[in-house]
Amino acid sequence: MTEQQSNDLHPQRDLTRRRVVVSGGAAVAAAGLGTAIATTASAGETSATSATPSASASSPSGEVCYRLTSETTEGPYYIDADKIRKDITENKEGIPMTLRLKVIESDSCEPVAKAAVDIWHCDALGLYSGYESSSSGGGGTPPTGAPPTGTPPTGTPTGAPTGGPPGGGHQEPTDDKRYLRGTQLTDRHGFVEFTTVFPGWYRGRCVHIHTKVHVGGTLTDAGYEGGHTCHTGQLFFAEEAVLASAEVAPYNTSTTERTTLDADGIYPGNGAQGGLLNLRYRKGKIEKGVTASLTLGVDPDATHEGTDL
Repeated sequence: MTEQQSNDLHPQRDLTRRRVVVSGGAAVAAAGLGTAIATTASAGETSATSATPSASASSPSGEVCYRLTSETTEGPYYIDADKIRKDITENKEGIPMTLRLKVIESDSCEPVAKAAVDIWHCDALGLYSGYESSSSGGGGTPPTGAPPTGTPPTGTPTGAPTGGPPGGGHQEPTDDKRYLRGTQLTDRHGFVEFTTVFPGWYRGRCVHIHTKVHVGGTLTDAGYEGGHTCHTGQLFFAEEAVLASAEVAPYNTSTTERTTLDADGIYPGNGAQGGLLNLRYRKGKIEKGVTASLTLGVDPDATHEGTDL
């Protein structure tokens, strides 16, 4: 399966050695969260959760403790030069969102410390930083005959891309913007936390966030170097939350047809194992903010660049 946006494509890159530009020129490690991720909503909140694969505190030799999180394509808009930072919004408009991820070894359930976790996603109107001229945002005044504001159309539109180039079809950046992109190092408990906004949608894809987990590298003044990528995946959102987001600005100005979660060609349909996030927000008040969380089960010894799917 491949990312369903395509333009002029370039050959795949060698991602064995990666460099992360450190914000401010200093190495900044992710702050420890120290507590488990909560998935139960309190009174007045909506909790959109998915069944999490069963896990035990320990596992006998050869027995899987936690199912591996599904691998997916890297997509065309990955940039191997993200800043190490918690807040990736850069003043972009949208519903405030806190994203909390925990990285564990799938065979032992032990946390993976000092792993570099990348995330990147489009803005509220479907544009990716670094690729504004080639990504397909859909902002503006809805045309005559468009569905009422806040009720986005569903399904894959006629003429939408139905496939893509091998390996996700990486493209070279077309501008130097880097909003809604960032990297953090997991703490000793395996946690990272990002401050961002709820993503919008673009033609041919459901709402999603891209992620990579890198291990074995070293954080220096120049950035995170060496090591390898043990996981490349995507994080997905329940339809209920996406429909709620479409009722508020600036999402309700989008004129782009939206692909539902079930109709998406990349979501594997297997809940949390496939990247479906646990979401918490106030019912009827999603514009006040969303907390999204997920545990990623990885094999640190494996290599998954996401360029051959």
